[in-house]
Amino acid sequence: MSEFWESAFNSNDRMWGEKPTDNAHTVLELMQKNNIKSILIPGFGYGRNAKVFYDKGFDVTGIEISKTAIKRARKHFGSEVIIHYGSVTEMPFDKNQYQSIYCYSLIHLLNKADRKKLIDDCYTQLKHTGIMVFVALSINDKRFGVGEELEKNTFHSPHGLNLYFYDEKSIIEEFGDYNIIEAKEINEPEENPNEKHWMVVCKKKLPTTIRNAG
Repeated sequence: MSEFWESAFNSNDRMWGEKPTDNAHTVLELMQKNNIKSILIPGFGYGRNAKVFYDKGFDVTGIEISKTAIKRARKHFGSEVIIHYGSVTEMPFDKNQYQSIYCYSLIHLLNKADRKKLIDDCYTQLKHTGIMVFVALSINDKRFGVGEELEKNTFHSPHGLNLYFYDEKSIIEEFGDYNIIEAKEINEPEENPNEKHWMVVCKKKLPTTIRNAG
């Protein structure tokens, strides 16, 4: 997959434009309400969503598989933001724990085993009571059913990617062990949408001994 994204970023200087997603602003509000100040962003890209948090004083760390994307991100963030080079399937890249993790439009690119590992790795790197947010393709997105069906809800897209599309059942199946506090379908952008996603919010529980002591 690294070759795909390196080629994609090399051939398209700003494939998603400079403007952050509407969802990034929504997640920022959620984090601010919970007094969160540190965030890990797997699938950092060139940082268009990360800038929303960076500009508000968050301590931002990223993970990105494309060296080209990281090089472009440096133009915005310099050396103030740590960006680990590599695939999210190789997590963890550090021993830090974060108050929040934001994974936008990434997990649906992985197979089932790697999706499970990513969710578990992210939960492990959360501080207690920390929040992680995943945004992933819905079966109600217009791309569902396009291309060769590889297995249930997984299609090989015309762009050469394998895309997994979530429904309510698979959300519960894959995220149910990680204390879901919200799961809903969202439009992106919010006005005149052209994509349909699931947004899943999980909150890390306190250890049982701490809860009992309280």
